Amino acid sequence: MSSSLAAILGGAAGAVALVWIAIILIWFCLFRRTSVSRTSETGSSDPSQDAVGRHGGIESQTRDTRRFVMEELSIATKNFNDKNLIGEGKFGEVYKGLLQDGMLVAIKKRRGVPTPEFVDEVRYLSSIQHRNLVTLIGYCQENNLQFLIYEYVPNGSVSSHLYGASQQPREKIEFKHRLSIAQGAAKGLAHLHSLSPRLVHKNFKTSNVLVDENFISKVADSGLRNFLGRVDIASSSSQVASDEIFLAPEVREFRRFSEKSDVYSFGVFLLELLSGKQATESPSINTNQNLVESVLSNQDSGILSTIIDQRMETSFTGESMENYILLLIKCLDHSSERRPTMSYVEMELDRILEKEMNLTTMMGEGTPTVTLGSQLFKSNK
Repeated sequence: MSSSLAAILGGAAGAVALVWIAIILIWFCLFRRTSVSRTSETGSSDPSQDAVGRHGGIESQTRDTRRFVMEELSIATKNFNDKNLIGEGKFGEVYKGLLQDGMLVAIKKRRGVPTPEFVDEVRYLSSIQHRNLVTLIGYCQENNLQFLIYEYVPNGSVSSHLYGASQQPREKIEFKHRLSIAQGAAKGLAHLHSLSPRLVHKNFKTSNVLVDENFISKVADSGLRNFLGRVDIASSSSQVASDEIFLAPEVREFRRFSEKSDVYSFGVFLLELLSGKQATESPSINTNQNLVESVLSNQDSGILSTIIDQRMETSFTGESMENYILLLIKCLDHSSERRPTMSYVEMELDRILEKEMNLTTMMGEGTPTVTLGSQLFKSNK
């Protein structure tokens, strides 16, 4: 009896084990099916959605990149009405649009055949989120047209506030406000350089720094040059000639883009903030040099005092102005190795702005300006 009972109990235990194994297998199959089903919800009729490119490692972060259809964008811009055209850049025409959910967007449009690489690049760039970067929301590829859809930044570019579309002075911006704009732009650019892999902007310039309703600066067109490939900087067009001054010497000569070439471009941006003029302009009628050439070749002369935007009047301290110009010149160093990193530039602008805010609060507005000349750079000789 005991051996029979043991056999019965052993058989029962085996049966129970088999049942549990069957349950586990069924659960595993159901789980896998659910997982695949959920993944397929992110799919699209666009075949390029299935592409996994060089940024495939961040796939889990980029599933929410929005794919628009042509009809949505046409409605948003009133069939791309000229009244909604707000600019034109290297990528193409830029339209202001109002989506059906009430969101204002900037829509960039150009001719281009659909490619998986385009989508891969959009999905990567749209995953980069920072307070001082213009957010790329989504894309569209239809009818041999390509679109990039960005958040709309209401106050336009810094260049429009400094010298306007007609190159005429438009408004007074105090030095500490210019410092704040520079600080925000530095934070955005430094964030790009902190990514892994690092992202070089390659097209940083004053017109690509936008300001929102609170005058917080946001860097636009991050990584846009990757869409465009090689750009012919030898073109004779005025737009390219204007942009070329932001390119570092090693970029103009050897096409060597790097974080340090972005730093050089940032130095030109700092110069335009300081002068309120385009860097291609000459500081006086007595020279054929542009602003960048004048600053780099006359660091021990009175030229530095003449380039300061007169609209700032005396609303800054000499100490902060001196530190700002010294930083600007470091960024414009001909040698890329001697230029600071953007993280250093960000830290230095933080320090200068904090000091300026403290000094102007204690001493009041209208603090006398410094006379910039040979004494300022005597220690560098």
